[in-house]
Amino acid sequence: MPRPRYSAEEIARRGREWYDRCIRDRVEADHRGQFLVLDIETGEYEIDSDDLAASKRLLTRLPSAELYGLRVGYPAAYHLAGRFKAVPAP
Repeated sequence: MPRPRYSAEEIARRGREWYDRCIRDRVEADHRGQFLVLDIETGEYEIDSDDLAASKRLLTRLPSAELYGLRVGYPAAYHLAGRFKAVPAP
């Protein structure tokens, strides 16, 4: 497995920036609760209810992609205990 070209912080910053600037408005209404995985260098992304499936599809198209993932409409992709609380739509 190749090493990431960016730090975890840089991946998170760039991924969130792509999402907020270019993707959120196109996906949030129809894909709330699904996983979105994007390449932080190109902005290409895949959406699926299974994060691994979305990651595999994106890596098939872009084998050297630097991946960032999130759950559409939620502050975190996973939770360990308790309940998820949806983020209010902007």
